[in-house]
Amino acid sequence: QVHLVESGGGSVQAGGSLTLSCTAFGYTEDIRYMGWFRQSPGKEREGVATIHSGGYLEYADSVKGRFTISKDNVKNVHLQMNSLKPEDTAMYYCALGRPVARPLDADSYNYWGQGTQVIVSS
Repeated sequence: QVHLVESGGGSVQAGGSLTLSCTAFGYTEDIRYMGWFRQSPGKEREGVATIHSGGYLEYADSVKGRFTISKDNVKNVHLQMNSLKPEDTAMYYCALGRPVARPLDADSYNYWGQGTQVIVSS
């Protein structure tokens, strides 16, 4: 059974940094995307950043230059978030899947973590 475990959320002041981590258990295929999505109250879940097992990266425009996604291996993914803004406040979810056309499309991902809260105060 596949499950994802996230860690690293918390509260920080604007301009600060946080690092989120995610480990995937039980997924046996080497080719995959692992990504980070976020959702705040009243809004749809949006893609933040994703990384392919082969190294391809994709970021949402709103986080380019501030967030960096990386992987240690095929199971562990991290999201380094710098220069955080109050609008980055959301529940952040790790996801795993094999999207065909749009790597930041949440509907393309089959497996999801429970989420970790990020709060950025002004």
